[in-house]
Amino acid sequence: MKDHRIVIVGFMGCGKTTVGRALAQRLGCEMVDLDSFISERQGRSAAEIIQQDGEPCFREIETLALRDVLQKPDVRVIAMGGGTWTIPANRTLIALNDVLCFWLDASFELCWQRITSSSSTPRPLAPDLDSSHRLYESRRASYNLATVRIPVHDFDSAETLAERILAQS
Repeated sequence: MKDHRIVIVGFMGCGKTTVGRALAQRLGCEMVDLDSFISERQGRSAAEIIQQDGEPCFREIETLALRDVLQKPDVRVIAMGGGTWTIPANRTLIALNDVLCFWLDASFELCWQRITSSSSTPRPLAPDLDSSHRLYESRRASYNLATVRIPVHDFDSAETLAERILAQS
């Protein structure tokens, strides 16, 4: 990897955090999951912020958190939330910081299977199949603005996807 930092974008359940960890391990560098960073700062999860204060408030918090993470020179890999990349101001922040953006392009079916099988916190933006599918479709055009598209299949391991990112960074 050159001196570029890497951000990983994609729909919820596509594997951003898992692949980000595998990539950071391969590179021997620090990785930040933006939703976890926000949760630590705010004392509540992204889902709780969205449920209690609304998505627009969460997006403001998210942009400020992204700005702060981008100011940390030791952070080389950032796994962003599913909606982070869809906000033009966030894409501008990333562009101004010499960051390569990789889109983990997983099928909706794979993402939905992971969303529904995970026992983690509820996802207020994915309450049911139909609304989740509409959200998935609405975000694809933004994700397509990423530097590189990495196709994700159900048989791909995080390590395999990290290798694909490294090969194109």
